[in-house]
Amino acid sequence: ERFKDNKVILEEGQSFSLDINLDGNAGDETQVGISYKPLAQDVNPGDRLLLDDGRVVMDVVNVVNMRVNCTVIVGGDLSNNKGINLQGGGLSAAALTDKDKADILTAAKIDADYVAVSFPRTADDIHEARMLLNRAGSSAGIVAKIERAEALDVIDEIIIASDAIMVARGDLGVEIGDANLPPVQKDLIKRARALDKVAITATQMMESMITNPIPTRAEVFDVANAVVDGTDVIMLSAETAAGKYPIKAIEAMDRVCLETEKQPNVRLSNHRVESQFERSDEAIAMSAMYLANHGNCKAIVSLTCTGSTPLWMSRISSGIPIFAFTHDPKTASKVTLYRGVFPFLFEDNAPDQETRYQAIFDIMKNRHQVSDDDNIIITHGDFHRVEGGTNTLQIVKVR
Repeated sequence: ERFKDNKVILEEGQSFSLDINLDGNAGDETQVGISYKPLAQDVNPGDRLLLDDGRVVMDVVNVVNMRVNCTVIVGGDLSNNKGINLQGGGLSAAALTDKDKADILTAAKIDADYVAVSFPRTADDIHEARMLLNRAGSSAGIVAKIERAEALDVIDEIIIASDAIMVARGDLGVEIGDANLPPVQKDLIKRARALDKVAITATQMMESMITNPIPTRAEVFDVANAVVDGTDVIMLSAETAAGKYPIKAIEAMDRVCLETEKQPNVRLSNHRVESQFERSDEAIAMSAMYLANHGNCKAIVSLTCTGSTPLWMSRISSGIPIFAFTHDPKTASKVTLYRGVFPFLFEDNAPDQETRYQAIFDIMKNRHQVSDDDNIIITHGDFHRVEGGTNTLQIVKVR
């Protein structure tokens, strides 16, 4: 909640209390009110609480009624409305608050492409969010923000239930400890890709560019390592929301990504090479990527209704761009998160395949993506707009 003077300075060794019953605007150097009512039931003497992403640390001394009395271990500035984490996890807060549920209705109303769910602990939290979206008439994808330590125990179930995961390194790093965060990030990205889901890496990627026009070398390496790990998306937050150099931060990220992806070890993978596939369209997608990796093809074109085929393709790194041609604007928006996939809105009114292919060639040549005599791969279904119907793969020469 809030402090009377908007912030306080806490000193190491001092006492400080978190009081559920204290007025929300009455905080001072000795106490502050909190809106999270179950805190007194969730903690025990000796537990460590981390406030403001771990910038302030305190140990629980005792709990008296609804008041959690603590000793400050790491002091510093503490301002209004900062978060509280229990080291090691264990807070019982519901993933979806009443405000979250209201926000889901707003997301449906504005036709959002994706909705992010904060602090999910199990797949049930994702299922609840999807149920609320469906009831509101929304087909938005769901991003699970992995922020709780206990989520890691059931991470595959959460990934399967979601459309994407976000490695939300702020709260997650606080709960599991900063030294554990790098291997966990790598594992989360690897698991998401193996389960055919999108991975987003976020938090403090270009933090210094909130106030500085160039990134630190450590930040450059952080972005590059996420790219090498296989992340689909890298995300800025305060750098663009409140920073002095939002455009420069985006440009710096763009430069690092482009240069990193030029490296041969980033461009090729053998993901699921020995797998069996239950669906023909998934087998077609994997076959296209095998050809792309081993043939002389300039681009891959996927005619798609739902975006599933380009998603499967994007799980394999090839260095060859994938172009998702679709008549559905929602699908075109959705696939922008898929690594290496570029959408084109395409109304397929062609009377025959030759005319259809020529229209594709013309669009791509006009965008300077291919030239005459380039080989490209095209995948499609039977042109009856039946979802899940990709069953054709061809290598064709641009003309």
